[in-house]
Amino acid sequence: MIRIALTGSIGMGKSTVARMFEQAGVPVFDADAVVRALQGPGGELVEAIAKHFPGTRGADGGIDRDALSKRVLADPEDLARLEAIVHPAVHRERARFLLENQGKPALLFEIPLLYETGGGEAFDKVVVVSARPEIQRARVLGRPGMTEDKLNALLARQMPDEEKRKRADFVIDTGGDLSTTERQVREIMACLGLAPGG
Repeated sequence: MIRIALTGSIGMGKSTVARMFEQAGVPVFDADAVVRALQGPGGELVEAIAKHFPGTRGADGGIDRDALSKRVLADPEDLARLEAIVHPAVHRERARFLLENQGKPALLFEIPLLYETGGGEAFDKVVVVSARPEIQRARVLGRPGMTEDKLNALLARQMPDEEKRKRADFVIDTGGDLSTTERQVREIMACLGLAPGG
């Protein structure tokens, strides 16, 4: 089994590329989606987060991610405290995903902060998704509730794109059209000896 990590800075198109791998038959573990579920209504981390960060519980009973984000982005100690709650739960979900997909030729793990958290060594190959800075900014600033200040704070936490590209086994440029991105995904699968469709 080939364990592939998919990473890249905010707004680079990770989710789009992950979907392409999934459509080609590679099971995908989406760390962000797992965190959203754990923090959503009925999620197993809601109580612990609400206790440590009062005022972050939303009207739906889950965690208000915007309120939590504002809180932790302003304070590195709060961020470390949140990560200490979230990371062990994500690791448990990842172990479950591995168990459920034993015997598959490859698995893809979409992990936005792979290099920042020192997680690159756990994978056989790393794919970095990248695009020109002006494309990245336009994509991210088009999201609801996003501001220049918030984007700059997020980018400050992330390793520069250029450094990620240097460390990667493969780089996918998402600055073109979708068919160009799909072609790059197919080329990587062929290079790894994976036939589309699993």
